[in-house]
Amino acid sequence: MAAHFALLIDPAAPDDPRDDFAGTFTTLDPSAPALSVSELSTQRGDGIFESIGVVDGHPQEVTAHLQRLAHSAALCDLPAPNPAQWRQAVERAAAACGPGEAVIKLILSRGVEHGPAPTAWTTAAQAADNTAVRERGIRVVLLDRGIDSGAADRAPWLLLGAKTLSYAVNMAAIREAHRRGADDAVFVSSDDILLEAPTASLILRIGGRFVTPAVGSGILHGTTQISVFEHLSAQGHETAYETVPAEALRTVDAAWLVSSVRLAAPVTAVDGVDIPVDRVLTASLNRYLLSPRD
Repeated sequence: MAAHFALLIDPAAPDDPRDDFAGTFTTLDPSAPALSVSELSTQRGDGIFESIGVVDGHPQEVTAHLQRLAHSAALCDLPAPNPAQWRQAVERAAAACGPGEAVIKLILSRGVEHGPAPTAWTTAAQAADNTAVRERGIRVVLLDRGIDSGAADRAPWLLLGAKTLSYAVNMAAIREAHRRGADDAVFVSSDDILLEAPTASLILRIGGRFVTPAVGSGILHGTTQISVFEHLSAQGHETAYETVPAEALRTVDAAWLVSSVRLAAPVTAVDGVDIPVDRVLTASLNRYLLSPRD
């Protein structure tokens, strides 16, 4: 997804009272070099990001994404982002998006080594066409994340609840899933607890209830998952955050991976074994997720 818009942000203090942050933005040529070779985001993956889905120029769930950006910044000891400034940056990026689906990325880096800090920017790009995967579904394999479900509380320096730029492990997990003949992976803890996918949250339907793994295990709290739960609750369905054993994924009534750009993709098989798929509900969820959401 090549960016068609880029905006450099001069980060303002979180309590900066101004109403207009236009003077802190510099529009960039998205195809031209813009970062220093000493930038820590590229040298060490030392930074955080958010990906915001855009539908027909409307950025989805901006407040939830900005709240998670602030949460990640706190976990990573980065300066707190000014919410008004970043919201205006999102609005500028969204204005550069035309009809259809796009994605806005927000990046906050620790900056240049031994130099100015932090560095911040946003980009906008056309989103990949996820229509087929939303309809066809995805096959997943369970992969050991190599940590137990209590690691996040015991070792907060692992940053398990932060959305960091260090995605090498996530991408390696997806490549391993492909090697095993699947489309994606679902991480499990070393004590056999379901966690999340490398780039998505997991939702299960078990006995008519909708369940997602509890965030206390170091799971990134998914903005799309939160929105889906609000939608399901409004329709009278029971939703819950629970500790779910890995084996449960093979016996569910239905399951989905949900994320800001792919939206709701039904899981069709786990480790080569087919599981039930509710295509009617999946279509309904995606209609909701493609509607304007604030």
